[in-house]
Amino acid sequence: MRLPLPEIGAPWPDLKLRMRDYATGDVRWREGKTAVYVFNAGPEVEQVQKEAYALFMSENGLGPMAFPSLRRMESEVIDFGLSLLHAPEGAAGTITSGGTDSITMAVKAARDFARKARGVRGPLNIVLPRSAHPAFDKAAAMMEIEVRRTPLANLLADPQAMDATADAATVMIVGSAPCFPYGLIDPIAALSDLAIARDLWLHVDACVGGYLAPFVKMNGGDVAMFDFEAPGVRSISADLHKYGYCAKGASTVFFRSEALQAFMGFDLNDWPGGRMVTPTLAGTRPGGAISAAWAVMNFLGVQGYRAKQALVTRTRERIEAGVTALGFTVIGAPQLGIVAFSHPRVNALALWPGMRARGWFTGMTSEPAGLHLMLSPFHAEVVETYLTDLASALADAGGAAPAQPAARYS
Repeated sequence: MRLPLPEIGAPWPDLKLRMRDYATGDVRWREGKTAVYVFNAGPEVEQVQKEAYALFMSENGLGPMAFPSLRRMESEVIDFGLSLLHAPEGAAGTITSGGTDSITMAVKAARDFARKARGVRGPLNIVLPRSAHPAFDKAAAMMEIEVRRTPLANLLADPQAMDATADAATVMIVGSAPCFPYGLIDPIAALSDLAIARDLWLHVDACVGGYLAPFVKMNGGDVAMFDFEAPGVRSISADLHKYGYCAKGASTVFFRSEALQAFMGFDLNDWPGGRMVTPTLAGTRPGGAISAAWAVMNFLGVQGYRAKQALVTRTRERIEAGVTALGFTVIGAPQLGIVAFSHPRVNALALWPGMRARGWFTGMTSEPAGLHLMLSPFHAEVVETYLTDLASALADAGGAAPAQPAARYS
């Protein structure tokens, strides 16, 4: 039976209690028991997010002339990102509503560039490794672009396979930094060489790593070149609401030049309401997402981010050591905040319900079957609890820690 709108409104205190009651079945992310969907940088950052969002929650980024404050904050956030990602002079970017929005607009820009600048006619395609995010498939479906996925080599994008798959109608090739399933950074330098040799548009999906990898590198991590330092990279997506610890939904999409970015936007002047210009897929752009991003980035600064990201990588290392001792095999050699692991004798997917019963909500992989953690700074406080619960769930499933640590999956 359909629920009708109430005839008489309810007092806010009553509604607030009802909302809290609705949330009793939600995952307990503030306790650190969620390793997907939420990026918990601690209560101080959460407070900045909320207060900064509330200050501009009614303003609309669609109207920069009406709200120059939002235009200024967006411009500064974009400058922060371009600087972190080694963008050249003349590079440009935009805040979007999320990673899918950023990826969609990059695909749209590459498609229009192929049509208008290169004169490509007929069916178009994009070439991407099997591990690339499904957001590319969604964007391609919207624009009727063929998706050509290539096999992986040691869990990474294979430049030779992508070279063999691309043709004159290829509007984009893709590398991830890192890919979501395994948390591994594709060989962006080699893909850059391919892009230059064949004049292909290379997009780096750094939605997960864009605001993490630069600080891991500052902290001494051996992170390979993945951003605009690679000369063949034409666009990058990087999510503010992931490892930028900003409020949802906020991402960024960057272009090597303003000329390339120009292919992204929408501009219509033939309409009774006057000219309509939108930089992204959305029309209305919540001011709160822009203001919260600006506030969090200024609140943390380089030193704050370095400290948060050091917590993330140390936590990942502790998890890797702990699950290996339990007989799991770490998938690949992750360097950032994602770690996935499988078990040689127990289907890891069968462990997920047991961990959920213990209050944990995490991701999974299917190739191979594994458990998947996307770690936040707060997870440093719950590593031992997680490993204890995992050992218990493993015992329930008939597994036991081996005498010797397991090898990595590659």
